[in-house]
This record gives sequence, structure tokens and C-alpha cells, in this order.
Amino acid sequence: MVRKEIIGEFVNLRILAVEDAMMTLRWRGMVRARNLNTVNSGLTEQEAWIKNRPSSELNFIIELKNKTPIGMLSLIGIDLVNKHAETGRFLIGNEDAAKGLPAAVEAMKLLYQLAFGQMGLVRIFGTIASENKLMIKWQKYLGMKEEGRMRRHYFIDGMWQDAVIMGLLVDEAHAHSIPRMNALIAAAKKK
Repeated sequence: MVRKEIIGEFVNLRILAVEDAMMTLRWRGMVRARNLNTVNSGLTEQEAWIKNRPSSELNFIIELKNKTPIGMLSLIGIDLVNKHAETGRFLIGNEDAAKGLPAAVEAMKLLYQLAFGQMGLVRIFGTIASENKLMIKWQKYLGMKEEGRMRRHYFIDGMWQDAVIMGLLVDEAHAHSIPRMNALIAAAKKK
């Protein structure tokens, strides 16, 4: 059983609630979120989407220590038999509040620790739209490996894009990703 809140040094992850519908709908409608899945058409649909998430998903709100929500992140398609899951729906929706903090790095670190530590997964993966070059670069920096492509998988802004498949194994996370994340978080603490 996953706790309702996962505690970090700069941010916490808390389970997405129906009360977050308006905020997440607003974030999903932002230009910078165009590479995520289609946005629900209104508040009622967003509330229904939140209420009806399957048990194979964990959807989180990223919050600062003062409880200010700044983004969201998910672990979906959780398969405890084959020991893998997909990361997704990662978005910092309140960039101003997150400025100067290693919020994105720590949120991913907390998700990795949950997936590989508490849940015992051996692999996490995800897909990124091929034109989302900054996210691809960032995920590679944090240790994910490009595993392949699904050609013309997303239709975004009137254009077909490949889905770049990224993956991370538990031993890679412990050897490279989490130490790199810890170093970035430690550097932020010194500022």
C-alpha cells in the first residue's frame, strides 16, 4: 500500500484528489503541456477522469513543503507480476513557485524510490513525443536510455510525431540516476 504522501526534502508527492481537478485541468491546458495526452473538455470530465483512475495507476500532485501545488506526476500501467510500470503525466504547472528548487529532480527521485524500492519494480519506462527534445535530454541526463521509437504515434499541433521509448532498470537507477539526483539536490541545499 502506498502512503497518501511521499516526503522529500524540497517537495512531497501526494495522491491526486478530485479537489485537484480545476488546477490540473488548467495546467493541462497550458502551451507547455501540449505534449501530454489530450486535455479533458471541462471540469466535470476532469473530475470524472480523476475519480475513475484504475488501481494500476498512482497519480500524484507535486507539492512544495508549504503545501503549494506545483505539478503532477504518475506511475501508470503498474504490473507487479512482470515488475514494471510507466512514468507519465509529468508536468511542472507552477514554474514560478518551483523556480530555484530541484523540484522536478526530487519528484522523479521520489517516484523512482517508490517504484524500485517500495514496489520492487525492475524496470520503468515511458514515451516522449519526439519534438519534446528538452524532456528527452532531461530524461537521458537522469539515466533513462532510449530503447526505440514508435513511428507517427502522436498527432500533436497538426503534426505526426514519433514516440521515443525511454527505459530505466533498477540497477541503473541505483548506480547512476539516484546518485546524480542526490548530487543535484545537495547542490541546491548549499545555495
